Amino acid sequence: MNIEQFREYCIAKPGVTEDFPFDEDTLVFRVGGKIFVLLDLSGASVNLKCDPEKAVRLREQYPDAVTPGYHMNKTHWNTIQLPLVADRLVEEW
Repeated sequence: MNIEQFREYCIAKPGVTEDFPFDEDTLVFRVGGKIFVLLDLSGASVNLKCDPEKAVRLREQYPDAVTPGYHMNKTHWNTIQLPLVADRLVEEW
């Protein structure tokens, strides 16, 4: 996945802001102050906030690429291994 294209996709959403609250390698996107994406700038993974039922379905459908959110609330977050998932799916999720 092209990190800059993904950034542009996220920042184009209404009301989105971006910052680096944790470290210089983790770009965070927020709406109304609430985080919905944590992007590893190395391009290895992204944490996405997700409806709990959909989160479980995605983990079952893509067990090698989608896992419960790393260092996140496992009910509402998934970690996506970017090299293993098509860009269009990541944007859809």
